[in-house]
Amino acid sequence: MIKDIFVAVLLSVVTLWSQDISPLKELNSNGNVYDMVVDGKYLYAGTSHGNLQVFDYTSNTLVKTITLPKIKDFMGDEIYPKIFSIDHMDGRYLLLSEAKSGYRELYIYENNTTTKVISIDQKETLAKARFVDKDHIFLADLGNDVILYDLKSKKQIYRFQISQSKFSDFDLNFDKSRAAIGCESGEISIVDIKAGKIIKVLKGQNLDNTYKVAIENSVVTGAGQDRRASYYRLPKGNGGYFEGSFLIYATALSPSGRYAAYAIDEENNIAIYDLSLEKRIALLKGQKSTLNCIVFLDEKRLFSASNDPKIMMWQLP
Repeated sequence: MIKDIFVAVLLSVVTLWSQDISPLKELNSNGNVYDMVVDGKYLYAGTSHGNLQVFDYTSNTLVKTITLPKIKDFMGDEIYPKIFSIDHMDGRYLLLSEAKSGYRELYIYENNTTTKVISIDQKETLAKARFVDKDHIFLADLGNDVILYDLKSKKQIYRFQISQSKFSDFDLNFDKSRAAIGCESGEISIVDIKAGKIIKVLKGQNLDNTYKVAIENSVVTGAGQDRRASYYRLPKGNGGYFEGSFLIYATALSPSGRYAAYAIDEENNIAIYDLSLEKRIALLKGQKSTLNCIVFLDEKRLFSASNDPKIMMWQLP
């Protein structure tokens, strides 16, 4: 009897670690989704169709669309700008968009009004933007400069270069006190946002470009061109990696930092690892295109988006 119970428990654990999961639901945007954030009620997505779309993921409905003006491409044709980065805080929406000649523009939308914060005239090659608080934005450009921008004074509080390597991605932790910065060298720099300085450089787990990074609760992950799904633990910076079978384009962490998600293979499946056990517990199957971003809502629910209009919601066991 005891032996039978032991075998049953063992089989259930093995099943859990190898469980394949299909999407819980799908949200339909009007273009490829390049960036998204999520809060307790809504999901916010930046698309290739020049807009930020707001979804109520509980009712599976689109509740708001903010559209930027068209721009002219190199042929002189009018097109919608790609929205590369978005955010939302306290009724303010942040949109970082494509502009002419490879430059970027930054907009704030508030009270049904869209205001341009950074224009093409400033010739910025910004790659990502996030609110630190309602009046301050953390920015990074392709040259691996990071910037803290004050919306009230319309000035940069600081700007410095992380390294000579090309910028890939950044992520802010929950209280927005630190940023993890990924670049083409494979190193991940941890920045104290208020002080404007690097406090730790994580290296050794990725040997090539980290396409995406994540930071939560003193855990950092990297999605590597070298097919390594890396993780580090702060403050020491020790960690490891899991092997993927293809370039790993995206990663995310649950709020506790226990669960890590990685785009793990050529089929765009998403592997979920329990970092406390250093074991894979699930494989999310159903994404059709190259993954651009993954975000956790809580410890059991997450969203993924890619080079198509489908945003998928997943439920972990």
